[in-house]
Amino acid sequence: MRDRALGALWGLAIGDALGMPTQSLSRSEITARYGVVDRLLDGAPDQPIAPNMPAGSITDDTEQALLLARLLIEGEGTVEPHAFAAALEEWEADMIRRGSLDLLGPSTRRALTRLREGEAVEKTGRDGTTNGAAMRVAPVGIAFAEPHLLDAVVSSSVVTHHTTLGIAAAAAVAAAVSAGVSGAGLPDALDAAERAAAAGAARGHWVAGGTIAARLRWVRATRPPVDDIAGVVGTSVAANESVIAAFALIEAYGDDPRTALTTAASLGGDTDTVAAICGAILGAHHGASGLPADLLAQVRDANDLDLEPVVDGLLALRTRP
Repeated sequence: MRDRALGALWGLAIGDALGMPTQSLSRSEITARYGVVDRLLDGAPDQPIAPNMPAGSITDDTEQALLLARLLIEGEGTVEPHAFAAALEEWEADMIRRGSLDLLGPSTRRALTRLREGEAVEKTGRDGTTNGAAMRVAPVGIAFAEPHLLDAVVSSSVVTHHTTLGIAAAAAVAAAVSAGVSGAGLPDALDAAERAAAAGAARGHWVAGGTIAARLRWVRATRPPVDDIAGVVGTSVAANESVIAAFALIEAYGDDPRTALTTAASLGGDTDTVAAICGAILGAHHGASGLPADLLAQVRDANDLDLEPVVDGLLALRTRP
């Protein structure tokens, strides 16, 4: 279980770092510059979000996931919404001090502004339909199993993504990670993701859009080719595009994490998040020992990451009476 839990966080970080230099670029731009992104690359000087970042650097996906993990451990499984909001704003302020352009996403920024202006926490995330809750939710999947998992997902999403799409997307990712940590096979983990997406859609403010569960079911049944993942499913920050794209790659390349993650980094759009979600789920299935050792070592060294204490703290929550 510990190896699979470590795999979830290392997979997240590896995918994030692979997608760092290509995020917000079109697929044709990525192909012209790099071909297939089959290695960790520096951010180019004209990278829209991560200019000049060294190869292997993580971005907001991993950093916010680790922030959430810390709050879960410190809160003994509970995330207090105002504390979470304050931590996210402190994180962004630190990014600005470092000169980074990798700041809070549109749903999160809008929600935190509303919270600061006095709106009730149940309402601040009422139109959060982007992938922010899903990209950071892997620690919830490590720390919780059913029957407590969905409540924990909602708790981690309510401030910023309290919508049918935001919660359903986060629930799908958390459920797949949680099932993987428990030792489920990949098909069973994806079944759990579908069920969680359907249940999660009943827990937020309704918003229009293709539902997460239905779109997940479709990509699992059709296994769309890579061209259709990029052009039909979509890879924007919308939860019902990028999160579904990650699951489509898992369905297609679940036995080959390296191919899944390098393909995700080459798709265009929100590549770091697509690859991070893909990596978290595949890492939970294959374990840290089943991830590409060369990529893991480079990401660990580039960011001075020590994930073992984080994982031990999260697993202590999962295994408590």
